[in-house]
Amino acid sequence: MTFSLAVIGAGQFAGSFTKLWSLHPGVGDIHVTDLLPERAEALVAEQGLAGTLPSVEDVLASDVDAVAVFTQRWTHGPLVAAALDAGKHVYSAVPMAITAEEVAAVVERVERTGLVYMMGETSYYNPAVVYVRQRLAELGDVFYAEGDYVHDMDLGFYDAYRYSGGEGWKATASYPPMLYPTHAVGGVLGALPTRATSVSCIGTPDRRGDGVFDRSVSMWDNDVSNATALFELAGGGAMRTNEFRRVGYPSHLKESRFSFFGTEASFEQTARSSVWQDKEQVHDVTDHLHARSGSADDPALADVSPALRAAFTSGCAPVHDRSRLPAEFEGARNGHEGSHHFLADDFVRSVTDGTLPPVNAWVAARFTLPGIVAHESMRRGGERLPVPDHGEPPARR
Repeated sequence: MTFSLAVIGAGQFAGSFTKLWSLHPGVGDIHVTDLLPERAEALVAEQGLAGTLPSVEDVLASDVDAVAVFTQRWTHGPLVAAALDAGKHVYSAVPMAITAEEVAAVVERVERTGLVYMMGETSYYNPAVVYVRQRLAELGDVFYAEGDYVHDMDLGFYDAYRYSGGEGWKATASYPPMLYPTHAVGGVLGALPTRATSVSCIGTPDRRGDGVFDRSVSMWDNDVSNATALFELAGGGAMRTNEFRRVGYPSHLKESRFSFFGTEASFEQTARSSVWQDKEQVHDVTDHLHARSGSADDPALADVSPALRAAFTSGCAPVHDRSRLPAEFEGARNGHEGSHHFLADDFVRSVTDGTLPPVNAWVAARFTLPGIVAHESMRRGGERLPVPDHGEPPARR
């Protein structure tokens, strides 16, 4: 049995997922809408999808079973709430929302309706996060963790904002770093069974002078391009998060990087290496966590197991377990260190089976709210503020 899907937003990211969903045996017709109709038409023509719909209103009034939101990041909360009100299951790109009120509105609707909501947080399937989840007990008591999203504006963000923002792109390119927190926070909290309870955040005003992080132009009244937050975690311990947009770092090699320190062992990453350490030795686990794409005919893969060969040729890392994925995904383009295949399948499984996805509304709130509060702390000069929480999903209560 399949379900129908409408994609809202046909920008640079949506096509990666429409391709996977069109391959998935659990998905039927896929329609697309965009504020620029030619973009929706181009995506439908390129991938042979079912067709376009004129507007978001038409999507919500249609009989499609689910929607996937790939619009500009500050529009997600209201669009998701409207889709849930219309009786649609929802997949949303990150972040969940940009205010605490918007987050609460989504959680309330999901709890009331029983519909599936999933936030497509790539870091949940980041190889490092998967690896630490698997070895969490060996760390002992984890008292400190780091999650950094270091993506310089010069490495793709200028083009992305020009593409999505049109002539007024500089007004939105000043988007506050801590309102895009989930690639960093979600990696740490995707591995540790805890949540943030308070935060203090410091921001660095931008000095490039190119009119992007300019408060007189910014939709957000924001001139901060780099921000650092220190969170208190429930049950003890701390999490530090860096959101950097002006940084001498090769973000095209690794945008998100993580570290975890426990009483018995630790894990650390740089752009090119990953190490597991105990009190005696340092163990290089870089190859085990390296996501790559290649040909099945590569001589270097001649002696590896079928499972590893599948990982290496599908944009995944050896740490990823691909046995649960549909066979149709083999050879399909992947992304964000092997996460796209798992994200696309997670959503289909949840809608089809009526189960909670890993990054459900309650988990997404815990990945998103820390950044929202951190931004407010930064605006208050680093004042320590409490982070609200919506608790556990009803099925776990």
